[in-house]
Amino acid sequence: MKVKSAVKLGAVALASTFVLAACGTKSSTAKKQTVNFMESSEIPTMDTSKVTDVVGMTQLSNTEDGLYRLGKNSSVHNALATSTKESKDGKTWTFTIRKNAKWSNGDPVTAQDFVYSWQRTVNPKTASEYAYLFSGIKNADQISAGKVNYKKLGIKADGKYKLTITLDRPIAYFKLLMGFCIFFPQDQKVVEQYGSKYGTASNKLVYNGPYKQVGWTGTNLKWKLVKNPQYWNKKSVKLDTINYQVVKDSSTALNLYNSKKLDVTTITGSQVAQYKNNKNYVLRKEASTFYLQLNQKKDKFFKNKKIRQAVSMAIDRNQLTKKVLADGSQNPLGYVSTGLAKNPKTGEDFAKEAEVKSAVTQNLTQAKKLLKEGLKEEGMSSLKFTLMADDTAAGKTTNEFLQSQIEKLGSNVHVTVQNIPFKTRLTDSSNGKFDAVVTGWGADFSDPISFLQLFVTGNAQNNGDWSNKEYDSLIKASNTTDATKPQKRWADLVKAEKILMNDQGIVPIYQQANSQLWSSKVKGVIYNTAGNNFDYSKLYLQK
Repeated sequence: MKVKSAVKLGAVALASTFVLAACGTKSSTAKKQTVNFMESSEIPTMDTSKVTDVVGMTQLSNTEDGLYRLGKNSSVHNALATSTKESKDGKTWTFTIRKNAKWSNGDPVTAQDFVYSWQRTVNPKTASEYAYLFSGIKNADQISAGKVNYKKLGIKADGKYKLTITLDRPIAYFKLLMGFCIFFPQDQKVVEQYGSKYGTASNKLVYNGPYKQVGWTGTNLKWKLVKNPQYWNKKSVKLDTINYQVVKDSSTALNLYNSKKLDVTTITGSQVAQYKNNKNYVLRKEASTFYLQLNQKKDKFFKNKKIRQAVSMAIDRNQLTKKVLADGSQNPLGYVSTGLAKNPKTGEDFAKEAEVKSAVTQNLTQAKKLLKEGLKEEGMSSLKFTLMADDTAAGKTTNEFLQSQIEKLGSNVHVTVQNIPFKTRLTDSSNGKFDAVVTGWGADFSDPISFLQLFVTGNAQNNGDWSNKEYDSLIKASNTTDATKPQKRWADLVKAEKILMNDQGIVPIYQQANSQLWSSKVKGVIYNTAGNNFDYSKLYLQK
C-alpha cells in the first residue's frame, strides 16, 4: 500500500481504516445518504503519479477508475476496461476501453489518457517514487536507468478505445497492478493546465470515478467526497456524500463518535480494553509493517551492522504491541507481514518461512555488547541521533517508547524525538533529512515482492540507503529468470528477506492492525489488505 501505513502503509502513516460490513437491501437505505469519516493524517497529494501514502490512495481509489476495480478478496472486475485479451506468452495485453466513461469536466476517457499517465509517471523528471512498479513493462527499467526515452514505454493507444501493453517478461500479478491507483489514467489537458499545482487541491484535478472530491485546499483538515454525476456507473452509487475530517487525537475522535459526529473511529490503548466487547467493535489486521529506517548515507555510524543490530535488540516489541499500542497490532516475524502469501507448494506463510528471530527479538545483554563493539570500530564513545515520526497520537507514543528502549543501551546513548506532520515526514524522508525514522509499508498487492523490492539499491523508498548486491540479484532473478518458476521464485524471495533481516537493513517494530468502532448503519464497504484498501462505490447508509 504504499506508505500506509501506514502506506501502502508506504512510505507510511497511521491512517484510519474501515471495515467490510454486511450488505442490506435497497429498501432499507436511509433517505439522507451521508456518512462522516475520519483520517488521522493530512492528504499529501492527489497526483496519481506522485502519491505514496494510504490517505491519498484511498481518496484516489474512490474518485478515479482504472482498467479494473478490486472486489472482495482482491477479485478483479472490469472498470474502464470492457474486455481483456492476453497473448499466449503473457507479454502482450490488449484492453478495450468503455466508450461511456467521462471525466468530471466532460472530457471522454480514452486509451491515450492511460498512455499519457504512464509515461508521465515513469518520466524521470516527474520523480515518481512508484515508477519502479512499472518494471517488467517494456523499456521501463531502461527508462529508469536513463538509457531510453520515457515515450518508449510499452504502452500505446490504437485509436480512442483500444489500449495495448507490451511486457519485457510475464508478470504474475499484472491484473492486480491494473487495479492499483498508480496505473490509473490522467487527463493530459488538465495536468498541463495546472502544471506544478496539479493534484495539490480538489479543484486542481478532474475525476472519473464514483465520487468527486471537494473542499480540500491542500492544507486544510476537512473535505468531502460527493457522488460524481459523470461516472459511467453512477446508478450503482448509493451514497451522496462522505464528510472527512482529520482527527489526530484518539480521545477527541472517540468523543466525536459517541456524539454521533463520526460514523467510525479508530481506538487505541485503554480505549480498546473499554470497548472490545462493544457490538460495534471490529479488529482489522493489515498487510502493513512499521519499521525504523536508519540513514546510512547521512549518519555513517549506521553503516555499522553491530550498531544497527544493537538498536533492534534493545526494543521489547511485545511491550510495544500489547501495552503501548494496544490496538491489536502484533509482533513482526520480519519485514514481510504475516498472512500476505503462502508457499505455492507447502502452504507455509512466507513470514514464518523467512523468519530471522534475532532480528525482531529483544536481547539487551547482546545489544549492549554489540553496541560497545560497533562504537569502538567506528572510533566513537557515544551514540546520539534524532528519531523522527508522525505527529499523530500513535506516532508520538511509539516514538517516546522507542526512545526509552534504545536509551537502555547505556548512559552514552542519547535519542532525541521529533514528531512532525505526516506530509512533512514523507518529504523529509524522501530527501534524506533524518537520522532514524519510524515509517511503515502496506502491500500494494498480495505478493512478498511488494515489500521486498523497496530495498533494492537505489529504490526511491530505500531512504536509509541500505545496499546488498546479493539481495539485489535475488530480487532481479525473482522478476526475470525465475518469474515463471513459482518454487524457484519463492526461494529467491525467502533468501532475500533473510539477508535483509540478518544484516538488519531495517528494524521491524510491529505489524499494524486497527481496532475500531463502526456504526452499524454504514454498509457495503469493500476492504482488501493490499492495494487500494477501501472501495466505497457500494457504500450506503441503512435506516
